[in-house]
Amino acid sequence: MRELFPAKQVTGYVFSLLLTMVALSVYFLDMSFEIGITILLVTAFTQAGLQLVVFMHAGESSDKKSIYTNALYGVFIALVIIFGSLLTLIWVY
Repeated sequence: MRELFPAKQVTGYVFSLLLTMVALSVYFLDMSFEIGITILLVTAFTQAGLQLVVFMHAGESSDKKSIYTNALYGVFIALVIIFGSLLTLIWVY
């Protein structure tokens, strides 16, 4: 019966709930902007990685290297777009 219990998924779900509670604490504890945004960014990226590995089974396929490479490429493109937009719209370069 032990091999039928989805321990990895249950642990991932509990950890996701814990990360959500940490993110909610930023609002309820009325933290400063710098500390709050740092906590939110760390919890968001941690939870995204957790979702990718545990619930989307990225590490369980035979071509996991290409899946992780594509995910990192997507993060890189997103960061280029975000910082390019900030550079253009806010920092006026």
